[in-house]
Amino acid sequence: MTGPSVKTITVDDILTNEAYDRQRDAFRSRIIELKRRRRISIGPLVTLIFENRETLRFQIQEMLRVERITDPAKVQEELDVYNALLPAPGELSATLLIEITDEAMMKTWLDRFMGLDHGEKLAIVADGERIFGEFEGGRSHDTKISAVHFVRFRPTASMKEAFADLRRPVAITVNHQGYQEEAPVPGSMREEWLSDLKGVAEL
Repeated sequence: MTGPSVKTITVDDILTNEAYDRQRDAFRSRIIELKRRRRISIGPLVTLIFENRETLRFQIQEMLRVERITDPAKVQEELDVYNALLPAPGELSATLLIEITDEAMMKTWLDRFMGLDHGEKLAIVADGERIFGEFEGGRSHDTKISAVHFVRFRPTASMKEAFADLRRPVAITVNHQGYQEEAPVPGSMREEWLSDLKGVAEL
């Protein structure tokens, strides 16, 4: 049985750019700490940030601020884009970043990651049980892959039980061509996952 759906972000949840500027430092500090609990590196080049209502609301506010967007129709467009990334009940939603800082190696490494978003390459493993991430389409084509992807996971009931029991190992793995890495998932992130999977809507 799934929990209630996470409430979508509406225009009533968004501050004007002027009001946001006044609150931005405190808001950013809170989100930086929240993202720290929701961010995990799998090897040196792949990072996942698990999104929830608050992380996405922050991204909307930042986008509106940077682009100085005030037109209601444009604001709604941003809301629609980011609401599509909210995790559904029983689901985890993450932004995947291929973090290549060496400009000279950028194309070489991105070429090596071609196909990462197809097939069974990215997985959560909980006490020996494995589920694979489902990538949003449109982030790659035959000759190019984006450095940013959106991916969803749908853990089973037994996996959720493993998340809640810190004696049982949980990891995220990448198994793709020349990049095979694994990272253990800390208890703080597992707590965030369990909150998301219950459909807890932040206020």
